Amino acid sequence: MPLLDVRDLVVRYGAVTAVDQVSFSLEPGETLALNGPSGCGKSSTALAVLQLRRPESGEVHFEGRELTTLPESDLRPLRPRMQPVFQDPYGSLSPRHRIRDAVAEPLKIQGRWNADDGPARVAELLDRVGLDPAYGDRHPHELSGGQCQRAGIARALASDPRLLVLDEPVSALDPSVRAGVLNLLADLQDDLGLGYLFICHDRAVVRHFADRALEMRAGRISSPQPGSS
Repeated sequence: MPLLDVRDLVVRYGAVTAVDQVSFSLEPGETLALNGPSGCGKSSTALAVLQLRRPESGEVHFEGRELTTLPESDLRPLRPRMQPVFQDPYGSLSPRHRIRDAVAEPLKIQGRWNADDGPARVAELLDRVGLDPAYGDRHPHELSGGQCQRAGIARALASDPRLLVLDEPVSALDPSVRAGVLNLLADLQDDLGLGYLFICHDRAVVRHFADRALEMRAGRISSPQPGSS
């Protein structure tokens, strides 16, 4: 059974069709890239997969469950298993919260926070993404872009997800730090068996990082592209 199976997905903004009959599947432990220019529908597809925007029509099956017909009360327990990592490492974290609080927030929301071992869990997550746990005392503006993106990945991992939706996760980073973040994501996938839906406009990055790639143009899948395998 695929980890993610998307069938005939349609997303509209008023009269504009952003995603038009898009279908694909993703296996556990696989990286599938959606590649294409800005405005082609990649990010709208990602939002619909996460049910952060409800599609006009089509189906999104995650771990065998069809999500688009579920009420929010039934979606809520599934959301921890599919987590986003966004393009802007600073915008995805509250500037008012220390890094340790941002990483702890999902645990608290999901009722999994324990004052005795919660701080150790946060330190473990920061260490896992290559950040000194002492950075937990800092605010996002006190970190570099690469460090802040690593903190965002730690926050996503706090939910013990099976799927990460990576929406241009390295495009806002300096070229010198992109490879480090991509290598981190590859290591996490090997260790945890995560599936990645990788949104990217850079074909060179896609060829290096993805197992498979689909080209999007004007809201449609136009053709498969080679990945790293």
